[in-house]
Amino acid sequence: MERKLKELERLLGIMNELREKCPWDRKQTPETLRTLTIEETYELSDAIMEGDQEKIKKELGDLLLHIVFYARIGEEQKAFDIGTVTHFLCEKLIQRHPHIYGDVQVKDEHQVKENWEKIKLKEKESQTAAGFKSVLAGVPLSLPALVKSWRIQEKARAVGFDWERPEQVWEKVEEEIQEVKEEVNKGDVRRIEEEIGDLFFALVNYSRFVGVNPEDALERTNRKFIRRFQYMEKKLSETNKEMSAMSLAELDVLWNEAKVL
Repeated sequence: MERKLKELERLLGIMNELREKCPWDRKQTPETLRTLTIEETYELSDAIMEGDQEKIKKELGDLLLHIVFYARIGEEQKAFDIGTVTHFLCEKLIQRHPHIYGDVQVKDEHQVKENWEKIKLKEKESQTAAGFKSVLAGVPLSLPALVKSWRIQEKARAVGFDWERPEQVWEKVEEEIQEVKEEVNKGDVRRIEEEIGDLFFALVNYSRFVGVNPEDALERTNRKFIRRFQYMEKKLSETNKEMSAMSLAELDVLWNEAKVL
């Protein structure tokens, strides 16, 4: 623990020096750092998907730098510092884990998540003059649509609005597939878009019920497709052939080769 605290203290000292002496660091604001922080978060996500522990360590460091950076700027503005940020986090964790720091009993991780969302909702209600805040208000509008669907459904589940069994959700998926087909036959693009959106939402719901994160599942498929497609490109380049000049049957042979790698 002493070593960890010493390194964190060293980081804070370096950040102070950079903010005082480096022209670039001195110029930064939360607004200029925002897009860089988003980029660092996605780089961490890539490292996690790749399972590369060295990259994860590096990207976590980059993200920690941003947290320290924001805290230093907050301190300069007399709004907050790293101490108040950490204190707020500690208090929140204690409050949202009454099964650890209180006398609440839970039977599994699902109940922990339900309690977490209920506590968050109570916190938001106490912050509004009207005493009301939607359980979905905590879902950031800027989240990617697939992740947002997942979070919306999890929050609805926490207050009891959910299906009972996976089979019910799969029936909904099949129903949405049929509705997409019907609208495609009619040719109304706006309605097709709406029904495809409903289908995606139902698939996210089913993924949740069977314990699969749809964002992770789709990203793994994206990476698998890239790997196989690039194999095809490499094989064709070795024979000076253009993919656009190949028949689908010929490309299918290469695709099947890529699948076994």
